[in-house]
Amino acid sequence: MSEEERFAVTERFNMSTAGRLEQRSLPFSGLRHLTSDLRLLTSPGEVAKRAFDIALSAAGLMLSLPLWIVFAAAVKLEDGGPVFYGQERVGRHGRRFKSWKFRSMIPDADRCLQAKDNDPRITRVGRFLRATAMDELPQLWNIFVGDMSFVGPRALLPEEVEVNGSGELVSMEEVPGYNRRHSVRPGLTGIAQIFAPRDIPRRHKFRYDILYIRKQNFWLDLRLIALSFWITFRGTWEVRGRKY
Repeated sequence: MSEEERFAVTERFNMSTAGRLEQRSLPFSGLRHLTSDLRLLTSPGEVAKRAFDIALSAAGLMLSLPLWIVFAAAVKLEDGGPVFYGQERVGRHGRRFKSWKFRSMIPDADRCLQAKDNDPRITRVGRFLRATAMDELPQLWNIFVGDMSFVGPRALLPEEVEVNGSGELVSMEEVPGYNRRHSVRPGLTGIAQIFAPRDIPRRHKFRYDILYIRKQNFWLDLRLIALSFWITFRGTWEVRGRKY
């Protein structure tokens, strides 16, 4: 089975389960989670990391407001579809939350599966948003309310699966390291997002995630955030080779 066929099978399985998932109504319901989330912090390092996330995401939300207006208008004007795209993800300790992005694909893109480098589902505005990671700007809200952190493993879809070397569907929950990577909040960026090749299986990316969990500290987070800004400046988030 080719890589394209594996990708298509995986996507079809994920989309078939998506309709059965419990959905949250609005991102602002996360405010109820913010207070209780602070009570779960158990170490000075966690307190510092969460305080940093709140402060930086709050500043980012305020300073990026003009960009929100520009990007929202551009997305809406291109095809008249929704401005935002929400998708349920799995966060810390298995808690599910709604992850928000600026829509970068045509409406109902999930019904038109494509496994190509130049995906025709991506809009003209969407190509710019993806290359610069500006489509993930709304996730500043997810960070602010505690669903995510600036740095951590990438948030997975609920019941996510992958095609193994034998062409069989394997639940990501069965992959070693799955539970450990959910001991921390998923991140907007991280070691896997920056350094892992795009085409390697997700289960291999878990090794990068576990490495971050073992090595995480404030200075590592700052270096990864700075490197992410550089990649955004270069517009190379979508390249298959070295991003920075």
